[in-house]
Amino acid sequence: MTTVTDALTVRVPATSANLGPGFDALAVALDVHMTASVAERDRCRVHVDGCGVDELPDDEGNLVWRAFAAYCGWAGVPVPDVSLRASSDIPLERGMGSSSAAAVAGAALARALVAGTPGARRADDAELVRLVAPFEGHADNAAAAVLGGLVVCTNGRVLRLEPSAALRPVLCIPEQRLATSLARGLLPDVVAHADAAANGARAAVVLAGLAGAVAWDPAAMHDVLHEPARFAAMPDSGRLVGTLREAGVAACLSGAGPAVLAVVASGDPGVLARIRAAAGHGWRVRPSRWDRSGAAVHRRAAVGCEDATR
Repeated sequence: MTTVTDALTVRVPATSANLGPGFDALAVALDVHMTASVAERDRCRVHVDGCGVDELPDDEGNLVWRAFAAYCGWAGVPVPDVSLRASSDIPLERGMGSSSAAAVAGAALARALVAGTPGARRADDAELVRLVAPFEGHADNAAAAVLGGLVVCTNGRVLRLEPSAALRPVLCIPEQRLATSLARGLLPDVVAHADAAANGARAAVVLAGLAGAVAWDPAAMHDVLHEPARFAAMPDSGRLVGTLREAGVAACLSGAGPAVLAVVASGDPGVLARIRAAAGHGWRVRPSRWDRSGAAVHRRAAVGCEDATR
């Protein structure tokens, strides 16, 4: 069994789900990260740093710990009496997958820590996604956080693709926040058949474009199932998405919002200035990159060796 002195650390990416018309099905991993590590037991179960430092619990109610304990229960081993350290650059309640990153971090740490324990079950990446998804109720963010890249979730299965290097993501992050649970409560119970069919077609175009299989079509990111209701509660996000789309820039709510994700050509030197001008005051425009690795565990042994495993 791995000892605490092996200094296990996991690095997990932020994620952006839906990508416009791909509601609860499509997601990408982005180069904003949180890290979590195992430490000797002390007065706090989870030491929190970075985003959420003054508001997330430091006891066993912390999501990183809850996922850590849940994995141990699934694996059939006692929960190790350790403390965890979590540090995140992923803003809370912006639609950037902070909760999924926390859950993936806890479960991935537990997988690495109890590996080799006699009788312990070991989850592969697909099983890890299934274990983590219930913390949010859907798998898209969790799948992108575990696998990196571009993912499609359907009927309990996850497909992973490489995002095109010809495209790059740009995050527009507002000062305001909105809990995902509240954002999901805004969704209509019924949608028109024609709207659902058209959305499905656009989702296929978005997926093919992001994967580089067809030319990128900025107009395909348009959604009619979940964004209109959310824009009513997030007018600044709706205004920014509308302005960018009118300018020919592909844009959508990032997850449940209120952050906005734009996807632009990698070789367009002027697009960042246009996005910043559209966003204006109260928004932080962050040029980003695809995270292609997903959750990665680094193990620094007492003798100084270091490696990275999934």
